[in-house]
Amino acid sequence: MEELDLKQLFNIFWNKKVQIILIVLIFIAIGVIYTVGFVKPMYSSYTTLVLATVENTTGTTEATNSITATDVTLNSKLVSTYSEIVKSKNVLRQVISNLGIEIEEETLRNNITVNSVKDTELIEITVSNENATYSAKVANEIAKVFTEKVKDIYNINNVHIVDEAEVSNNPSNINHIRDIIIFAVIGFVISAGYVLIANMLDTTIKTAEDIEKGFNVPVLASIPLIENFENERGGRK
Repeated sequence: MEELDLKQLFNIFWNKKVQIILIVLIFIAIGVIYTVGFVKPMYSSYTTLVLATVENTTGTTEATNSITATDVTLNSKLVSTYSEIVKSKNVLRQVISNLGIEIEEETLRNNITVNSVKDTELIEITVSNENATYSAKVANEIAKVFTEKVKDIYNINNVHIVDEAEVSNNPSNINHIRDIIIFAVIGFVISAGYVLIANMLDTTIKTAEDIEKGFNVPVLASIPLIENFENERGGRK
């Protein structure tokens, strides 16, 4: 394929603008059909926990009622550990038993996401499911069971629920605007590739420059082609 300057490249795409627009519109339509008809909506609910003042299981603080530097250091180290405990077998089995739901532990584990908020002592537990009410109920139950497990394992009471999970009305895995943009970009890339390949395979002569490049001879003159021009009397030839 011969090298193309920006002007030639622009002209190539401009001459094929109709095809490019059609391909982009087709891919946008495919994207809409895919997200509306084939993507199963998933609803996510999250509950937020905070690691606060370290207390023993009797309810009295080990030092004072204020959070000390030692508490902060300990809590920061426990965030990663707590994130794993949330998805442990003991916690999940207890949640399944308490709610009386029929679901495999591994399936439930895959529906749970645990994130520690950066530079904070907050832990966010998110549960995703096709049923919005189910997601909120499971997220709240996980938070309750988890706090009890922490008391049993560490003999401390430093985990508190900040926000309970609420039922979400909007699917978390569907964003029509994002999907349309993604499919439009894919359509444009494919159409651009089609235009470039079609131009590379096109060996017809279109300009005088093509003759000079192809045959290495100068063009002395050219006759313009004029179609459907009007004569002096207004007639057409």
